[in-house]
Amino acid sequence: MEIILLERIEKLGAIGDVVTVKDGYARNYLLPNKKALRSNAANRKVFEANRAKIEADNAARRAGAEKEAGTVDGQQIVLIRQASNAGHLYGSVAVRDIVDALHADGHKIVTKAMIVLERPIKTLGVFDVRVNLHPEVAVTITVNVARSPEEADLQKDGVDVMAQMFEKDEAGFTEDYDPNAEPGEIAREDAEATEDQAEA
Repeated sequence: MEIILLERIEKLGAIGDVVTVKDGYARNYLLPNKKALRSNAANRKVFEANRAKIEADNAARRAGAEKEAGTVDGQQIVLIRQASNAGHLYGSVAVRDIVDALHADGHKIVTKAMIVLERPIKTLGVFDVRVNLHPEVAVTITVNVARSPEEADLQKDGVDVMAQMFEKDEAGFTEDYDPNAEPGEIAREDAEATEDQAEA
């Protein structure tokens, strides 16, 4: 289907471009969300008549988004979640969780549609997430997923909490070894006790 874009769309084009897209994409997303018009003679005339207004509205929205970008860019949000010992979350962090955290920090302008999350976050760690405040304004925020605020602070400082935890496990309990002990005998700490035993 041929359409006329009403706003810049990544990998498609800019305002006023006539592009061909799959019918489903146009019918289900672009047309209902007023991001495009069907390309026909009547719509071309309407678009050309309103082009200046459409571009002015876009410029105003872009200016607002750029102003907000200064406060949102580089933000770090901390999400406390329960996770297994291997670092896998019970559940996942979705777009809604990120939006709720940003709203709690006072960034009310951000909506679910603005968050670009390639796949849900299912492990502990620090992740960069893109936020498209406007088709021409994108910023990056950091999502810190941890089991506790203390763990979140460590991760923020660049510490790999999971690797550190496994190091602690490896350096755990070690049993004293006595080369002269009989099989099944418990190792005695003080040498005097073994001497007493030898004399008896």
